[in-house]
Amino acid sequence: MKALLCKQFGPPGSLVLEDVPSPQPGASEVVIRVKAASVNFPDVLIIQGKYQFRPPLPFSPGSELAGVVKEVGADVHNVKPGDKVIAYTTFGAFAEEAKIDAGRLLPMPEGMSYEAAASFVLTYGTTDHALRDRGHLRAGETLLVLGAAGGVGVAALEIGKALGARVIACASSDDKLAVCRQHGADETINYGTEDLRERLKALTAGKGVDVIYDAVGGPYTEPAFRSIAWRGRHLVIGFAAGDIPKLPLNLPLLKGASVVGVFWGDFTRREPQAFAESARQLARWYGEGKLKPHVSATFPLEKAADAMNLLASRKAKGKVVVKIGD
Repeated sequence: MKALLCKQFGPPGSLVLEDVPSPQPGASEVVIRVKAASVNFPDVLIIQGKYQFRPPLPFSPGSELAGVVKEVGADVHNVKPGDKVIAYTTFGAFAEEAKIDAGRLLPMPEGMSYEAAASFVLTYGTTDHALRDRGHLRAGETLLVLGAAGGVGVAALEIGKALGARVIACASSDDKLAVCRQHGADETINYGTEDLRERLKALTAGKGVDVIYDAVGGPYTEPAFRSIAWRGRHLVIGFAAGDIPKLPLNLPLLKGASVVGVFWGDFTRREPQAFAESARQLARWYGEGKLKPHVSATFPLEKAADAMNLLASRKAKGKVVVKIGD
């Protein structure tokens, strides 16, 4: 089978496509014929050795996939060969076949395409954990989404609306904000051309926003936090801007506000029952038409490095997907 390999840490252009032996499942593992795999920001970091986990070289990047079960280990009873599944992992998805622990599989919802399925679990799972569990977002509250046209950003818009919140989307261009409006944004802010704090002051009549969904970091975190409401919650998702910001600690004190970390990967491991409930809720919302993964670009496996470069350039809208197999 063919796999995209990272043989030395470096940029996407250093990845190579090679023939490798098909994986064999261990007792609690499953081998999946991969049909589609999406690109996530940690995939770009992990090949550069900048992620919190470094796989042994060589490895195939890619952390989210959809496909068909090929083979199962002796102790696996939750799936069987032929089942359509979604899988999440730390690495290994950019290959024609992937070996995954059986506990990291979910059934594909009826009628979902492989491209949408490969774009679902990490973005929507992270966001549901963030907004419902960590942020306690309630109907009638105001949600601010930074980087709202990205994969997790679109998920935050849709889940925020499903929860009954008023949603303000921030992005760096008008074409990205058009995507945000398509996915439910009530108001939009172009933080490339508008003053973030002044716009938020106007949109909230000076009250501020109740929950901030921050997957961007960099120069936007502090002005957003300065616009938070009393008892607001600032959710730390990631740092797509590259820089990890530093907040003056008098700001949460003055607003009675909270800075809340969101680590979905550890949540799924530490609290499997809560994660299972989250997955069921996401499936219900998808079935009701409230969640619609936005896939803006697809690439074949041999062009997966281009897909990663597109995401790294921050020009992508929604999700970028690598199509594998028929």
